[in-house]
Amino acid sequence: MKQSLKIVGLGAMLWDIFPDATHFGGAPANFACHASMLGGQVSMVSCVGRDQLGFKALEFLQQYGVNTATIAQSDDYPTGTVLVTLDEVGKPNFEIKTNVAWDAVPWSTEIAQLALETDAVCFGSLDQRSEMSRRTIQQFLKTTKQDCWRIFDINLRQHYYSPELIDQSLKLANILKLNQEELSVIESIIGLRNGEVDQLSQLKKQFELELVILTKGEKGSVLVSNQGVLEHPGLTIKVQDTVGAGDAFTATLAIGLLQGIDLEIMNQHANRVAAYVCSQSGAVPSLPPELLEFGTAHGVEF
Repeated sequence: MKQSLKIVGLGAMLWDIFPDATHFGGAPANFACHASMLGGQVSMVSCVGRDQLGFKALEFLQQYGVNTATIAQSDDYPTGTVLVTLDEVGKPNFEIKTNVAWDAVPWSTEIAQLALETDAVCFGSLDQRSEMSRRTIQQFLKTTKQDCWRIFDINLRQHYYSPELIDQSLKLANILKLNQEELSVIESIIGLRNGEVDQLSQLKKQFELELVILTKGEKGSVLVSNQGVLEHPGLTIKVQDTVGAGDAFTATLAIGLLQGIDLEIMNQHANRVAAYVCSQSGAVPSLPPELLEFGTAHGVEF
């Protein structure tokens, strides 16, 4: 991948506290780690506390090759944490702590310069739950160049979203990624009609999006683009937990788009990467060599 192509994770970085372990997390940060593993030149825009968890978070990203120069450190707020419990099929439930550092991401000249240079950026709705971070995230998106891929990974959590925020974010994005539960919420907010594919097509048209991605867990994914509809049936695996799988999928798509790879090949490979993440514990397990390049992962067993 050309090193001149720059990718940004924009928003939350935190620690997921499971019953038996603590793992690094936050959807944009997970995205950043996976995009870096897959060959991208990746930076993170966020904020951590000037505390032990904050220092560990910066070190974690650096180990994955993510540039941390545009991550602020706060003396006023602690590094974010989330209490995670898993149901019998590995699906997570989250208790997201409030008044934490990623709620206070400040704007800066360094972030403004990064926005001008960015080729793909991923952001969500949860990351915008506070006024300060919402201003910074939306200003970043407005500052990017016209051909930047602005990926809205909607990431609906608890009550941290509103129809107004979703509308604002969709208008700033050119790609939308969501899962089936999130599509059901959007369906009621926006008034979508008919089946899944029609609803995705309606979203694409209404918000002038280049690509709409629906992930369906073990049932695969649906991509709606100007080229039409692409569906993948999914892969059968033994699930450890599903945390981070959607972020891995999104990162794979971003890398593929920047390399100009065919959408069908991207969809296939993104499903393989996401399936592998589900077979491991934590959101950003190290990917095996056969998954680090497109077209080399046929017949992978987990």
